[in-house]
Amino acid sequence: MTPEQIAALGPELAEFLGEFADCFGRPETRLHLQNYVRGQLSDLPRKSVEPIALFNGVEPRTLQEFLGTDVWDQARLRGHVQRIVAFHHSDPEAIGIIDESGHPKKGTKTACVQRQYCGNTGKMDNCVVTVHLSYASYDTRFRTMLDSTPYLPESWHLDRPRCGQARIPDDVVYRSKYVIALEQIDRAIANGVQFGWITADEWYGKMMPFLAGVEARGLHYVVEIPRNFSGFLHDPSLKPSSRARPVEQLCRYSRPMTRQPWKRFHVKDTDKGPMVWEARATRMWLYRDGRVLGPYWLVHARNVLDTAEEKFFLSNAAPETRLETLLHVGFARWPVERCLEDKKTELGLSHFEVRNYPALERHLLITLVSHLFLAQQTDRLRGEKPTHHAVPDPHCYQRLDRHLAAAT
Repeated sequence: MTPEQIAALGPELAEFLGEFADCFGRPETRLHLQNYVRGQLSDLPRKSVEPIALFNGVEPRTLQEFLGTDVWDQARLRGHVQRIVAFHHSDPEAIGIIDESGHPKKGTKTACVQRQYCGNTGKMDNCVVTVHLSYASYDTRFRTMLDSTPYLPESWHLDRPRCGQARIPDDVVYRSKYVIALEQIDRAIANGVQFGWITADEWYGKMMPFLAGVEARGLHYVVEIPRNFSGFLHDPSLKPSSRARPVEQLCRYSRPMTRQPWKRFHVKDTDKGPMVWEARATRMWLYRDGRVLGPYWLVHARNVLDTAEEKFFLSNAAPETRLETLLHVGFARWPVERCLEDKKTELGLSHFEVRNYPALERHLLITLVSHLFLAQQTDRLRGEKPTHHAVPDPHCYQRLDRHLAAAT
């Protein structure tokens, strides 16, 4: 957005940011939040501290201090984001989506940076990884981020002097990414957010402690699982001599699957036309730590236009749950991945050039504020017009720009 277009949203933005006033003790600090959000909403090609400061006509040093050393409550700010979503966009069947993102960085001084798999580049790279919890209404028309947390690698955790140099607090220790995800779910629920479902990619799907944690919280999930994930299509306690088999083998050769017809589902619209997958499902049991678990749903899905592209899903949904519902939740990750990409490209999620941990954490949480405002405005400007695309879709920013240009 241009400065003129942002100015056209002045009253709405001021009212929205007023919700976060009690996170800051001084008026000057509250003004820095407004400047940072305005910069993230702008059409700046690079949305790090210096360009944002110059865009707002302030000294870059003041915004650096705002992120790094000024006194304000970032945990309260995150809580306000979640309470706004809980109050204005409540949906008992809402979908919580766990995802992560890699942010390529050079050098070794940035907090949490190390050589690890980076989803941004699709390879092992020097990067910072962050874990995210997103929220989507069940119809996926409204989507936004609820939480973002830096992942502290174990190599950093074991080197506390290095952590001290990056101002990583002593209570920030190594936790697996699935543990971080469960902590994020707990925070959102504590702030009133309701989830009907949780979904995640196959890395989280193969983590039995994560699945057990979601179940312990009384939540249903549909998670992708790897093809070598093993289980049974019958209760193994009734047939102790049976062996668990990989889901790929179960889906391709077992009678409960092969005797079913494929059912087709429209997943989403793309620039090349509608994306259609076909699926079938059956009940499945697991055997872990001497206990029989289940029954669960095992879903096998494949792309109609390229049947070699396939996915396997596991769900603890009730026996009467329809296959359409399981597929809808399982594929809800795709629009939210688009949502995450928009945060990187449109709001500068990966543009941070800060090195210390507090500044990194605050940048991530302010980006939640900017994204929520943009999602709400897009939802408001779209009105009640029915559309397959949810908020914010790949074109929502262009639509918002056109509307504001006309208003200006």
